[in-house]
Amino acid sequence: MWPWGHLAVGYLLYTLYTRTRYGHRPLAVATIFLVVGTQFPDLIDKPLSWTFGILPTGRTLAHSFLFAVPVSLAVYETCRRHHRLQAEWGIAFAIGNLSHVIVDAVPAFLWGDPAEARFLLWPLLSVPGYEEGETPSVIDAFLTLDLSNYLLFEFGLFGITIIVWWFDGRPGLSYSRSKLRSFVSGTSASSS
Repeated sequence: MWPWGHLAVGYLLYTLYTRTRYGHRPLAVATIFLVVGTQFPDLIDKPLSWTFGILPTGRTLAHSFLFAVPVSLAVYETCRRHHRLQAEWGIAFAIGNLSHVIVDAVPAFLWGDPAEARFLLWPLLSVPGYEEGETPSVIDAFLTLDLSNYLLFEFGLFGITIIVWWFDGRPGLSYSRSKLRSFVSGTSASSS
């Protein structure tokens, strides 16, 4: 799944969770933790595989439940210890992170090839590496983008998510803007 698909699934699950559990929309900082969580496995695995050749594929270490669950628990516990109300940030990260891992495995089961989901238990189960000289890059991935029904589904899901996020009050947007302004102001003030 592409980054926008992971973001869409994670956000829809998280808004459902907050509305069901607390009766309100997602909060700003928790939404930022969610966004990071939805991208986290690829931010770890893709560079370690595609750029540095340390991992056999772009779906191994951070896509494994053996890594994703402890990392999610560690983020939750760190947030909870910092302040009771910030435990929600850890929950948001965990929903994003774990939904990413699960959703990446769904096509393997839908298309009848469960061996493609072996990454869920890597390194207990081996994952075949890339052939020599066939390690993908981000640019290659975008240049060979296949407009399949699955990809169109992802775009549609992302569009629905944007609408839901808009009606949720665009959580995280104002907070991110204010932090960015503060950062830019501080940077320009310190460089003068």
